[in-house]
Amino acid sequence: MSNGTCIRADEGLAFMLRYENIARYENGRVYILDRRIYPAKTEFVECRTHEEVTKAITDMVTQSAGPFTAAAAGMQLAAYECRDLSAIAQKAYLSKAADTISHARPTTVGRMQLVTSGCLKAAEKAIDEGRDTVEAVYGQLISANNHRYGKINKIAEFLVDRFPDGGHIMTQCFGETIVGMMLKVCRERGKDIKLFCPETRPYFQGARLTATVARDMGFDVTVITDNMAAFVMENEGIDVFTCAADAICLDGHVANKVGTFQIAIVAKRFGVPVYITGAPDKGHATRDDIKIEMRDGDFTLQAMGVRTAAEGVKGYYPAFDITPPELITGIVTDIGILSPYELNKYFESGASGEYDIVV
Repeated sequence: MSNGTCIRADEGLAFMLRYENIARYENGRVYILDRRIYPAKTEFVECRTHEEVTKAITDMVTQSAGPFTAAAAGMQLAAYECRDLSAIAQKAYLSKAADTISHARPTTVGRMQLVTSGCLKAAEKAIDEGRDTVEAVYGQLISANNHRYGKINKIAEFLVDRFPDGGHIMTQCFGETIVGMMLKVCRERGKDIKLFCPETRPYFQGARLTATVARDMGFDVTVITDNMAAFVMENEGIDVFTCAADAICLDGHVANKVGTFQIAIVAKRFGVPVYITGAPDKGHATRDDIKIEMRDGDFTLQAMGVRTAAEGVKGYYPAFDITPPELITGIVTDIGILSPYELNKYFESGASGEYDIVV
């Protein structure tokens, strides 16, 4: 589908950060880049219903912020599915679809609801005005992505301020847009940095995704295994540890890909500052509001489909862990860097969050 003359905030970013290369709707189908096999293969999973989009998100076809673009594409597909129904029936169908898609993964329901709610409002307005709902939801997708990417560019500018020239930066998992934006800002400022990316088992997002984006954007990047963080911090002069977050509680606790907590502990030991990027979530007042997603433990018994453990042993796979505020130097938001103990200032400033509804 055409995006008209709209200026896109994904210009200049790596292949997998371009909107249509994350997920796109085409002619009654949604195509989602399969990040489980990228970059070894560049393939898109075809979804014929919005329920299949939901399952693809649940099954980790896309991850990090990828599900937010996939969710909007799924809402386009839902709009196509119900196009011949009455106005009232269309609204009911789309409302149910929004709820289904937003609950694809339990830890990020709050943010996903903001995305699907924005799409639902755009579709309802189009129905009332007699316009094409699929086009309306597509316009919402582009508008919301541009809005979010723009906010993350501001976050990147504040973050890069903390990178020394020639700095060694350690990441965790794949922070999606912030990875591309911080590298874009570094490139614009002529700031040469070197990335160290833990591999992030069992899906290897750091090795496959973060490292690929860094390479594609022309940066020096080294992949390390997940048990090398302490050695690398001690011997390679890491200047900053930074990662995104799947949820940032107002009490300063941060949920992110499992392994973040232990890297933050090591960073504390070596005096390496820890900067978490993103905006706090209104729906998470304290860490007690976070539901940690427990995935199939069998995934820890293999590496990219090759079994590494003997038959009969058990696996354990929490998808996220929670890093406490005492290990965090600052939360890098679109209004500046805040102490994890003063996140109430974010909303008091009038800021609305990374995933606020834009219609």
